[in-house]
Amino acid sequence: MATKCDYCGKKPTTGNHYTKSGKPKYLGGNGVKVRGIAKRTFSPNIQKLQVQVGGSVERRKACVQCIRSGYVVRPTKRKPFQVGSI
Repeated sequence: MATKCDYCGKKPTTGNHYTKSGKPKYLGGNGVKVRGIAKRTFSPNIQKLQVQVGGSVERRKACVQCIRSGYVVRPTKRKPFQVGSI
């Protein structure tokens, strides 16, 4: 199963990692040059957690931005069963 948010559809994206060398001009050098470019992936912060779906509790994947903004409804925690005092 892919690492994808079930609410907003956020998934890993690709980008570049730049390897640079040289001294910056503002520090007295000739400037920073790009010496190599490598592919990399930017993965979102996906969490696996229990959510309330209708009347049941399911385990789903959600990104932290959806959890913080309130799109994810967490189940209410109940106290364990206790026998009343006699």
